[in-house]
Amino acid sequence: MRIVIIGSVAGGTSAAAKMRRNSEDHEIVIYDMDKDISYSGCGLPYFIGEDYIAREDLTPRNAAWFKKRFNIDIFTEHKVTDIDAANKTLSVKNLLTGETLTDRYDKLIIATGASPSIPDISGIDSANVFPVRNVRSADRIKKFIAEKNPPRALIIGGGFIGLEMAENLKMHGIDITLVEAAPHVMPSMDADMSVYIEEHLTKNGVTLHSGEQVKEISDDGETVITHKGSVIETDMIIVAAGVKPNTGLVKDKGVKLGSHGGIIVNDKMETSIPDVYAVGDCCEVKSTVTGEYIYRPLGSTANKMGRIAGDVITGGDLRFRGVPGTGIFRTFGLAAAQTGISEKEAKERGIDYLVSHNIKENQSKYLKESRELVIKCIIERKTEKIIGVQIIGENGVDKRIDVFVTAMTFGAKISDLFHLDLAYAPPFSTTKDPVMYSGMIIDNALHRGRRLITASELIADRVSFTVIDVRSKADYDKGHIDGAINIPHEELKTRSDVLDKNKKYAVHCNKGTTGNAAQNLLLNLGFKEVYNISGGYSQYNMELKLK
Repeated sequence: MRIVIIGSVAGGTSAAAKMRRNSEDHEIVIYDMDKDISYSGCGLPYFIGEDYIAREDLTPRNAAWFKKRFNIDIFTEHKVTDIDAANKTLSVKNLLTGETLTDRYDKLIIATGASPSIPDISGIDSANVFPVRNVRSADRIKKFIAEKNPPRALIIGGGFIGLEMAENLKMHGIDITLVEAAPHVMPSMDADMSVYIEEHLTKNGVTLHSGEQVKEISDDGETVITHKGSVIETDMIIVAAGVKPNTGLVKDKGVKLGSHGGIIVNDKMETSIPDVYAVGDCCEVKSTVTGEYIYRPLGSTANKMGRIAGDVITGGDLRFRGVPGTGIFRTFGLAAAQTGISEKEAKERGIDYLVSHNIKENQSKYLKESRELVIKCIIERKTEKIIGVQIIGENGVDKRIDVFVTAMTFGAKISDLFHLDLAYAPPFSTTKDPVMYSGMIIDNALHRGRRLITASELIADRVSFTVIDVRSKADYDKGHIDGAINIPHEELKTRSDVLDKNKKYAVHCNKGTTGNAAQNLLLNLGFKEVYNISGGYSQYNMELKLK
């Protein structure tokens, strides 16, 4: 059997390697229009920013290595220009010589990946405008920085790559301006979480233009004008406005595409055309949360899909189960992670959900390296299943998001989190890990009458609630919710007789824990409706910055 793969980064090479590990009987050929293969696309910002990372670290294997190790023929700088699915043939062009050839296949794997979304604006082709696409594009950026020593850079796009590039360009002493078309950076996260990222970027000297689109770039690439009229002078421009699946090759071939433009595959990685498979960033994948097809281009998913396709083609029983859509990045030492759907998406789908904001240290507070985590957890009330999590913090974010993802993958309910036997010692966690604590908060709200109200809900319906601030007077005087009554927690019991037990109350401390204690006290004293403000005054104060 002759198997041809179009594309040789994560998905294509993973499929080829798995097929060869399963069998020595098949011919395996890969065509790729790029010069580099099997490279780490996610590592490009760090290759640009860090001097100790060599190009070879991102491209550890070449075509010769695959030929020697797996007897797989990889032809780089060869572009597949056409597919004839009826006759199982391909038209291939050698980009070095211009020569064209026809090849045949018994099984075909499409692993064409994704390309940067390039805005359709004048000046985007200027010499100092750089998309972040592959290792060669990173080479050009590094060369420009080394030769021109640009003092200023403008980044178009505030998603994963844009924010990682901001940190890594800053390492070269470059002043950063970031323009994001959406109302806030990281549009896939909720605004009440991305506000932490924006504040952190500002503290690190990044100039933000959220809610603005680049309208025009001057011919010399040194002036940018936004649709709001902002005029920004710069020395280089990085385009990080997202990516789109490379599906032009199959667009008119009968291959089913999804709403995001990616190829639709089943759990065997089969497309709608017999004997044609697809893997990686050119595909949409099924969400394990909603059952819908989503577009989440990540090297980890591409590797998984490639392994499954390679196994299926060689008679194996691996199947793709879908993904919740997990991602993580770091910018200026701050990590941000998410999985599942956002609150905004839950609302759009009409899901009856509950949200908690949990602000806790990642490890024992008395250790100097301890840092706060902000965990936003979203659950569906009916099933009590976790449908989305977003986490912001400097330390321990990766560990917590992975625990949540694992719990979601195996169908855990929110109350199950408290019963996890997670590793504890002061340098690694707290006695009640933040993951467990999130479970406790929502379980109390669902089953024990300890209702939560988010800052956005309170702001939208402020007149319905009497707000009681149970912090110290000193904290209250530094800043408080308009109209809030300050009754420190230690005085609440003795002063509660002046409060009407039939009114609706929202109590809060700084982050939520003492607010919960005050809520318990009032409920035990016979008050009817008492809510704890999710995340306390800290979260409320952050959300005020969105208004």
